[in-house]
Amino acid sequence: MSDATPPQGDPGQQTAGTGARLARNLALYTLARLALVVVITAVIVGAAHLVSVDIPLVVAALFALLIAMPLSLTLFKKLRTRVNEDIAAVDAKRRQDKAQLRARLRGETDGPGAGS
Repeated sequence: MSDATPPQGDPGQQTAGTGARLARNLALYTLARLALVVVITAVIVGAAHLVSVDIPLVVAALFALLIAMPLSLTLFKKLRTRVNEDIAAVDAKRRQDKAQLRARLRGETDGPGAGS
């Protein structure tokens, strides 16, 4: 057996680690996008006050949201990529677990150590 083969208990721990990493990266990405909306809203309101125009906060926030959507795709590309990779890893593990469950329900075994 080589060092590259993980022990039987590790896949569940890897999934928990991947799930936690997904939650952390998703929270960071969401907070970064919300912060971008807040910053753009402040810039719009500030620019409006400089030219003596009264813009309601809701209108400024809506414009900031529209501007932040495409802008966040380029500014936070690395974070978005990490979230997508984590989602793919969790989804692959879910599919693998589902296939193993279906195999066990059919009475098939997965090989040595499948019962542990």
